[in-house]
Amino acid sequence: MKITKTPIEGLLVIEPEVHGDDRGFFFESYNVDKFEGLGIDTVFVQANHSKSAKGVLRGIHFQLPPKPMTKLVRCTRGRLWDVVVDLRKDSPTYKQWFGIELSENNKKMFYVPGDFGHGFYALEDCELQYKVSSTFDSELDGGIAWNDPEVNIDWPIEGEPILSGRDQAAKTLADSDLPF
Repeated sequence: MKITKTPIEGLLVIEPEVHGDDRGFFFESYNVDKFEGLGIDTVFVQANHSKSAKGVLRGIHFQLPPKPMTKLVRCTRGRLWDVVVDLRKDSPTYKQWFGIELSENNKKMFYVPGDFGHGFYALEDCELQYKVSSTFDSELDGGIAWNDPEVNIDWPIEGEPILSGRDQAAKTLADSDLPF
């Protein structure tokens, strides 16, 4: 496995070692021993699978303490632009974002710490699978506006994004009181 650190402390891009031939391919998307050997000791307790049509934008989502949700994210079908925002008020990279294309072809994964916001834009019909460190708790479910001017994410959007009611109504950081 190849780990690439991003400009934001704790946010990692993981590239698995892919073994392929004319029959197809195989790779380990998660191996506790290998991850611990790389300094990643997160215990994942839930696995999620999401399907989105081209043009769907989801996020920026997070789960509040006491159950912040660290994620290991990968695209299993199609392509998407995956974005993570540092929401740690005491961090030198607070409000900074990092984005990367995840696809079924590049097989890259994103390791997203629990006190970060996460979202993605479907560049084509896609499916996303991710392991998380906390079970979902609707009482702790949070989000900020995908187009927050303080964060200023450069989304590769074509036309108007398709948003949920939740994402349309999300507040900006300036209008939020995050406990991170």
